[in-house]
Amino acid sequence: MPGGRSSRARVARRVAWWALLWCVTVAHWWLAAQLPDSHYGEGWADEAPKPIDVAFVRELAVTAPPTFAAPPPPPSPVRAAAPAPEPAASAASGAAATPAPASAPAPEALQLAEAASSPARIASAVLPAPEAEPAQATASAASAASAVTPAASAPATPTSSAVAFDWPPSTRLSYVLTGDYRGPLYGTAQVEWLRDGSHYQVRLQVSVPPVVSRRMLSDGVIGPQGLSPRRYDEETEVTLRETRRLTVLFEPDRIQLANGKVNDPLPGVQDSASQFVQMTWLFLTRPELLQVGKSVEFPLALPRRVGQWTYDITEQVELNLPFGTVQAFHLYPRPANKRPNELIVETWVAPSLQYLPVKIVIRQDTESYIELNLKSAPLQAAAPAPAASGPGRIVR
Repeated sequence: MPGGRSSRARVARRVAWWALLWCVTVAHWWLAAQLPDSHYGEGWADEAPKPIDVAFVRELAVTAPPTFAAPPPPPSPVRAAAPAPEPAASAASGAAATPAPASAPAPEALQLAEAASSPARIASAVLPAPEAEPAQATASAASAASAVTPAASAPATPTSSAVAFDWPPSTRLSYVLTGDYRGPLYGTAQVEWLRDGSHYQVRLQVSVPPVVSRRMLSDGVIGPQGLSPRRYDEETEVTLRETRRLTVLFEPDRIQLANGKVNDPLPGVQDSASQFVQMTWLFLTRPELLQVGKSVEFPLALPRRVGQWTYDITEQVELNLPFGTVQAFHLYPRPANKRPNELIVETWVAPSLQYLPVKIVIRQDTESYIELNLKSAPLQAAAPAPAASGPGRIVR
């Protein structure tokens, strides 16, 4: 019948259309498999370093911040004694023959300021990454040191409870993510500080399933000036888009950015991931810097440019966390050099949790933001391996 033939024809056309669509899709998949990976705008390296193997076995309890003893000053130089007096000289003149020793130089602890890090940001999983203004030629290192160096006065005598400083053991911080960016956002975030002797890694992951995730890795060495990054990797996955990878290389004579630009090395320079642990080190060894009204400034190498970043310590607040109440200091970046659509990243560090960042807020404007709050007590490894005082060696 005519009606039956018409119905069968429509069914046949639909089957043919779906078959054609399937064939075209398979052809595209096959063609994509034959093409080499695209590296346009994706930095310089394809394979990030493998993670340091760590077992987290205990929770970090809320305790009073530790007091670290200042390193002993080097021996005081002593002048040579004057020649012995002549026999006829008086006893008084003989007693005055030897001058007093020279005063000891300032302890090495006061020289650590130039290694201060750059508190910039945890990269937002859905918002563009913040980038600082380009560094100002040779003034960068000097301004970084001057922003954090206190008056050159003799340090207080360490108390009997003071201990020698050592880096915290490997630590994992887990956050719950909320926010708004054209609608509510919910997700998770995690920061890991991994340490194997003088080799360190800082790994960050921000995830807003099923839309986007971003992973960041700083790999480098521990030295007398804190963290010295050797390589930074960033990987972003967005639904229906190709994975984007960026790499920054820190070489002895230059910094190779992901966009191909080359910058001169800077003392104390950090990357987007290492900055948070460098801040922890700075406040652990120099707690007098973490006071309301003070600020810290240091160079930061972002994937596309190098610049200075300044945090002002604006207030001390009480935060109620799922595992207890802590006192935290609010660090706010100066927006003077902020460009349109760049982010403002605020952080709260808690002295009673080894000066770790317990809260982070990333703002693009008054309506678009991401907030990370620590959702459980930090986890740590049982015992750290001793860190070398020198630059160390990375084992791949």
